[in-house]
Amino acid sequence: MSSSAPGPSGGRPLPVGKPPLEVLARLLGGCAIRDPRVLVGPRVGEDAAVMDIGDRYLVAKADPITFVAEEIGWYAVHVNANDLAVRGARPCWFLMTLLVPEGQADEALLAGILGQVEAACERIGVTLVGGHTEVTPGVTRPILAGTMLGEVDKGALVTTGGAQPGDAVLLSKGIAVEGTSILARECAGSLAERGAAPALLARAREFLHAPGISVLADARIAVETASVHAMHDPTEGGLATGLLELALAAGVGLRIRHEAIDVLPECRAVCQALGLDPLGLIASGALLLTCPPAQAERLVAAWGAAGIAGAVIGEVTARDAGCLLVDAQGTRPLPRFARDEMARLFEDGPAAPPSAPTTPASTGGASHARPR
Repeated sequence: MSSSAPGPSGGRPLPVGKPPLEVLARLLGGCAIRDPRVLVGPRVGEDAAVMDIGDRYLVAKADPITFVAEEIGWYAVHVNANDLAVRGARPCWFLMTLLVPEGQADEALLAGILGQVEAACERIGVTLVGGHTEVTPGVTRPILAGTMLGEVDKGALVTTGGAQPGDAVLLSKGIAVEGTSILARECAGSLAERGAAPALLARAREFLHAPGISVLADARIAVETASVHAMHDPTEGGLATGLLELALAAGVGLRIRHEAIDVLPECRAVCQALGLDPLGLIASGALLLTCPPAQAERLVAAWGAAGIAGAVIGEVTARDAGCLLVDAQGTRPLPRFARDEMARLFEDGPAAPPSAPTTPASTGGASHARPR
């Protein structure tokens, strides 16, 4: 169980993972923008910063990889590039800060991670331009923090905060591509004990590459096909948190149809086995966007022609209507997750193997060990 003892400053300790949106909003609200060229600074729900550099905009993002040990170089490049793609920008330059544990690192480990970074950069046409690497005490596994820089024409910028009442809400690929791959890699033993078939786990592991966690193609097709008002990359906290971030950034409400959300079969299976809710599982690989409803089906068809699944999952409403989820039981507030379902799993441990079917809301045990 996570501790409820006071933190070093006397307050209640935050849970593992992204801090609550309200906490971030309070903290970031005190950050002054001292340079008028900064168009988008630190805000909840906005995926990347935007600066005016003359004839175009510079777009910048920093994001670490903390939930996974395998192929962290591939993850780092793509999750940072995604946050530029949802700005309508082209990722260009990548920097990496790599921290590896004392007593466990050797040249082969560094070479392997650098090779992953280079392969991912080559895949999307990005250049590695610098960073920092060190062996350091205080970490137990490699941690890679990436920074991606890119550019976008001034007339092509898209933000999370551009969603408008009346827009259709679309989702590409389904959920949760990244989370399913990580669970299959990090929790293979627990999943096998709970009856997950080897073939299912093999497919889930490869979600990193197929359908893949990159949304560059999804975003490019979207802006070429429709008048996209907002795009967002639903990552930590899953689709539910991504939707709430979009609504908060744009000052709107949402009405989402649960049955329209494509929960990938492998995701559904591993979440059921571990007692997790797919709506709260880290969801990189999916693109969330809004556009005029008359253009929505045309965009879904364009994705389909490129081999990318997509669906209209709801609509944008007025802010005072709230963020709602509609399912067979009726209409209720969109669920909020205090921490990503994966963070909950890694902190609390998986649910005990059930003798009867467990519900997605079941909680984990008291183990602090990362399940294998």
